[in-house]
Formats: sequence, structure tokens, C-alpha cells
Amino acid sequence: MRGLTWRDVVRHLLKNPLSLSGLLIIVSLVLLAILAPYISPYDPYATDPLQKLQPPSWKHLMGTDGLGRDILSRVLYGTRISLWIAILILITAGVFGTVVGIVAGYAGGFVDNLLMRVTDIFMAFPRLILAMAIAAALGPSLTNVVIAISFGAWTVFARLARSKALAVREEDFVEAARALGASNLRILFKHILPMALSPVIIQGTLSMGGIILTAAGLGFLGFGAQPPTPEWGVMVSDGRNFMPHGWWVSTFPGLAIMITVLGFNLLGDGIRDILDPRMR
Repeated sequence: MRGLTWRDVVRHLLKNPLSLSGLLIIVSLVLLAILAPYISPYDPYATDPLQKLQPPSWKHLMGTDGLGRDILSRVLYGTRISLWIAILILITAGVFGTVVGIVAGYAGGFVDNLLMRVTDIFMAFPRLILAMAIAAALGPSLTNVVIAISFGAWTVFARLARSKALAVREEDFVEAARALGASNLRILFKHILPMALSPVIIQGTLSMGGIILTAAGLGFLGFGAQPPTPEWGVMVSDGRNFMPHGWWVSTFPGLAIMITVLGFNLLGDGIRDILDPRMR
């Protein structure tokens, strides 16, 4: 990101209609998540059997589910849960994977081979299958969802950080730091890590959509959040039995997942175009 300021980043994002759309979607979702307790028309956990499976109306803009709970309120609270899960997973997997990658790339030799073979083992499993196995072993909960998905998500960050560390470790400024007596730890985190952050940031933004999809998939399959938690995957799963006569129960949480993933993908593409010199 050398030569670019945050003002340049914002200007580039605003000039691209697609990245601007993604930015607006994500900002809107964050605002909805923050304001959910204040703008939700009903308690997302409150049941009303007399109002069950009510179609969308002025009273319930997205209708009600099989227990009479307001779907709009549950979707708004689900925004908080989904974004929070995605952020925790991104921090956990991003930090761990980046550290593993720069250590492997800088150390080389036996350390590099060992860390990359471990990475290959984790990459050999489909991410959703690995997350399901770990979540099943740990038990269904939001905390275990974060752990389970992080087990598979860190590998891509490790690969990216390693490739950048391999390229940077032979640069003149690294050799100069080594000649001046800088410790390996200082070289890693003072010189190599900043150079590896750009691809990690790009990949992190692009990975947010996939993380949200995986978390929703675990909730749908019963390995993630559990009822009555207003999590989007759980809501889609609850509504599948009502599809013939209550399409809105699954449709609106599904649309929330789609819009969120689309927003992160558009924003990630825009950030990639800005931070990658070859794209610029």
C-alpha cells in the first residue's frame, strides 16, 4: 500500500460503482446491527401462537414464523450475530494464519516444510466438512462455530503471508536490518509483516462472505447456533417446513445472507483493485 493514503483508498472506492455499492451495503448492515435493539418493532424471542405464519403486512413487514415471532426483528438481530461471528473468525484465522505464514517464509528449510505440510493437511479437507466435524465434536454453540470455522479458514492467510515473506526476506532493507544486528523477531514483525498485510487485508475482505455462508450452513444443519437464537442459518432451517404455505419464513433470512455476501464480495474486489499495484 506504499504511496497510498486512506484518502486515496476512499476516493478509489467512491469512483467505482460496484465497490461503492458494496461499501454502502456493509455500512448499512453495520448500522442495522448497532441499532437493532432500538429499531426492531418486536422482541425477536417473543412468541405469539395467535399470530403464527402471518404473511408480510404493515403489522409484520416480513411476516411471522411458526411460533408467531416477528421475522423482521429476528433478521435485524441476526445481523448482529452473523457479523460478530464473521469478525471473530476473521481475526482469529487471519492473525494465526499470517503469523504461521511469515514464520514459515522467513525461516525456510525444515520449519517451512513442517508448517506448510500441516497447512496442506488442513487444506485437504473441504472447509464446510471440516467445520462440521469439529463443531460436532465440540458441541453446537456460537463459540464452537468460531473455533470450527477458524480451523479451516487460517490456511489461505498462511499461504498468502508465506509467499510475501519469501519475496521480502531477500530485499535490501531486510538484509540491512540483519546486518545491523536486528533480531529475527524484530525483522519478522517490523519489516516483513507490514509488507504482507496488503494481500491479507484483501483476502480477509473477500473471505467474509464465505465465512458468513459457512456459519449459516452450520446453523442450518444444526451444528451452529441453536434455536431460539435469531441466526440466519437457523431461521432458514426453521422455515423449510413451511415453504409451501409460508415462503417468507425462509426467504427473508436467505435474502439477508445473499445481500451480505454480495456486499463483502463487491467491497473486497474494490479493495483488491486499490491495494494491488498490478490491478491499479
